[in-house]
Amino acid sequence: MQNYNQKTISETIELQGIGLHNGVEVNLVVKPADPNTGIIFKRVDLDDSNVIKAKYDNVIEPVLCTKLKNSDGISVSTIEHLMAAFYGEGIDNALVEIDASEIPIMDGSAFDFVEAIKSSGIKEQNEPRKFIKVLKKIEIKDGPKYISIEPLERDLIIDFEIVFNNPLIRTRRKEFKLSEGNLTSIYNARTFCLYEDIDFIKSKGLAKGGSLDNAIVVQGDRILNENGLRSRHEFVEHKILDCLGDIMLSGYRVFGHIKTSQGGHLLTNSLLRKFLADKSNWCLESFSDDGKSHKESLNKRAFAMGV
Repeated sequence: MQNYNQKTISETIELQGIGLHNGVEVNLVVKPADPNTGIIFKRVDLDDSNVIKAKYDNVIEPVLCTKLKNSDGISVSTIEHLMAAFYGEGIDNALVEIDASEIPIMDGSAFDFVEAIKSSGIKEQNEPRKFIKVLKKIEIKDGPKYISIEPLERDLIIDFEIVFNNPLIRTRRKEFKLSEGNLTSIYNARTFCLYEDIDFIKSKGLAKGGSLDNAIVVQGDRILNENGLRSRHEFVEHKILDCLGDIMLSGYRVFGHIKTSQGGHLLTNSLLRKFLADKSNWCLESFSDDGKSHKESLNKRAFAMGV
């Protein structure tokens, strides 16, 4: 059954870990937030201009992670796994406080974030949740890479294909349907890389905190991690996890069918920018407890707010 009211966490969450790319130890505190707040990041290691809204138009350099920056140049990166946990667990409003520039990578998946949210509990709020309803298909192509979004009634589907010139990963495709409810394998899917790419990634000043404890490393036809994969679809399921977190940056839940091949953070953000820039592509929708749709009044409100 679809949830039609906004939600936040019931109690404060505290986690510690290391940043995948900056290698810095970070404390993460997630607090409940009022209705219509959305997801807000706050750099508590800084005194000024330290609030960053989790929105697609604040994304910069979305290559090996999703990075947000506010108008004063303050940034927070690798937010995608936490954002995916918020999406999957139905959290609309939260204040995320961190004392460094990167969200901790934990084990490379969303597992720890989801478990913390479940332990905290979820509080339903007395304000309708807003959904983006896709009205027409929008597509972006970049050589062999593409991503599209098209109308779908009251559900989100992510159809993701990965293509790697590697004998173990190869070409894999999986369709994820949010209404089916079981996100366990998506949540548990860890980030991954090819062994031969590690030196190049580190030459860019990235992956300083990377290890076999927080990433799958593939060398030829071998998994270097001692216990191997958590599921045979873990590679493509992690890409779906990333996509889900990046879609959360729309600011709302999405009713639509996303199809992508060789997609990633950059392509997903490019799609959101193109799709949301034209208000004829979408409308906002909310629902009564009985499931009755309300579009017009909500859209007038959205336009007045400059959404």
